[in-house]
Amino acid sequence: MAIVGVVVVVALGLGGFAYWSQLSRADAAATAAAQAPPQYAQPITRPAGTPHVPELQFPAYPTSRPQEVVRAAYQFAAEHPEVLSYVPCFCGCERAGHRGNEDCFVRERAVNGDVIAWDDHGMECAICLDVADSSRKLFAEGKSVAEIRATIEKQFGSHAASHTPTPAPPEKAGS
Repeated sequence: MAIVGVVVVVALGLGGFAYWSQLSRADAAATAAAQAPPQYAQPITRPAGTPHVPELQFPAYPTSRPQEVVRAAYQFAAEHPEVLSYVPCFCGCERAGHRGNEDCFVRERAVNGDVIAWDDHGMECAICLDVADSSRKLFAEGKSVAEIRATIEKQFGSHAASHTPTPAPPEKAGS
């Protein structure tokens, strides 16, 4: 009887060990996949020509930045997804599914790159607007996408608890 008890305890111990080992490997794989930097299937490129965009609808109340700044941010997002798709946002909008600063302004694009629908989040969020405005100015100075991203991360990252899971720019982006 004692031998049967020992065999049962050993079998349960081995079975439990195998079960926990399997869970640990699955958890490690899931954690590694979650921590891997996201990538776009293809590099984001600038739409050909000047993209057609829907009219920008301002709210009846004041926006967090002057309308000229808001307009410029939305226009830059429409014309330069090859920049803002690779620049993170630091306002917490990753909880809404945003992957980069472009998502704060553009909800949907046509196959040809034209904006079909705006995202109004950027209109009301000072951080989104500041990231886009700084990115726009750095781009106008001739900075590469990698340089823009590094500057934005340095400028905003130290003040933020989180940021969007933004893919790194491809080697040639913005060069």
